[in-house]
Amino acid sequence: MHYRPLGRTGLTVSELGFGCASWWGKPRFDEGTALGLVHEAIDLGVTLFDTGASYSAGEAEPRLGRALKGRDVSKLVIATKAGTYHAGGGRIARDMTPGAIVASAERSLRNLGLETLGLLQLHGPSATELDDEMQAALESLKARGVAQAIGLNSFDPEVIDHAIGLPVIDAVMVDYNVLRPEREPLIARAAAAGKGVLAGMPLAMGHTRPLLARLRGPQDLWYAARALAKHGDELRRGRRFGFLHRLPEWSGSQAALAYVLANPDVSAAVFGATRLSHLHENLQASGRELPAEVMARIRSAQT
Repeated sequence: MHYRPLGRTGLTVSELGFGCASWWGKPRFDEGTALGLVHEAIDLGVTLFDTGASYSAGEAEPRLGRALKGRDVSKLVIATKAGTYHAGGGRIARDMTPGAIVASAERSLRNLGLETLGLLQLHGPSATELDDEMQAALESLKARGVAQAIGLNSFDPEVIDHAIGLPVIDAVMVDYNVLRPEREPLIARAAAAGKGVLAGMPLAMGHTRPLLARLRGPQDLWYAARALAKHGDELRRGRRFGFLHRLPEWSGSQAALAYVLANPDVSAAVFGATRLSHLHENLQASGRELPAEVMARIRSAQT
């Protein structure tokens, strides 16, 4: 496993992080398997684990806490998110007030069984919510040792651009993958400002691979249904990148991850996995460089 600095935070993270969300955190997914994936990731050198207070209907954080129990967490960077929460009935609610963010961070510490969070990220704030009161609350969380670093996760480039100029923000998470090359100037600006950059959805949610080729278990059906309901455009654009799954000596996911990690301004790419074989496969992308002709073909498909 290779490692990279998380901006100017002083933290170092594995260039591949494990995302603890979605099916991984649901009670329907076997607890022993879920915890085993985290343990195996740690044993293979992963130091970055990313989750959120609202993920998996609020079940992901406590499950990750159970996975970390009894493990040496001193070299791990545990990242979570605040500002959204599970409101019951399958609904995700939002509260981006400073008081709610502080309460969420403190609750996350309890859920995760930690003394400090490696990275606390605001989950989809607006630019106006990043006001003086919010910044003061975030500074206070760092001063009290609740979080070592502060960041935010957003799909809105304008919000990320605004956050880059705020001293209290140490890192940003953006949706960056073969389908999102337009994020590259934003990533460059963030890195130039000393911010750590986490690439969310580096596998483009599997949209470069035909849906039928993915269906092998209940989790695959769940992800496929979500893709059809919410990501039709990405599925259509993903067809251009089907060649990634036919490369010699590369799997499609390894090629997708290597594309993201080829950007030196990315601190880490965060992916999820519900199968041990997929975890092993993805982690083998660390330190690998895509052939120039493959990178050129990706760039051609992006135009």
